[in-house]
Amino acid sequence: MAKKSQIARDKRRAKTIAKYRTQRAELIALIKNPDTGADERELAYRKIAAMPRDASATRLRNRCRITGRSRGYLRKFEMSRIKFRELSHRGEIPGVTKASW
Repeated sequence: MAKKSQIARDKRRAKTIAKYRTQRAELIALIKNPDTGADERELAYRKIAAMPRDASATRLRNRCRITGRSRGYLRKFEMSRIKFRELSHRGEIPGVTKASW
């Protein structure tokens, strides 16, 4: 199980990302627009730089919903490989069966 502090940190980052999502999207659209002037673009860069670092979506880490483990994460099931294996062997994940050939 991951440290509680790491799980809490990721939850706090998720809230910060949600808070600044629209602002960041508008500024990034302004920067990517070829019709934007150099002064406006520079101002947009400064506004993004002034935002908290945790407002960037790339700072969020995918974690297992059950244990909080960050490595070996399976996106489709939102859990780590270890918990996925345990639950699938017990038949608790619908549509997943153990392969045999």
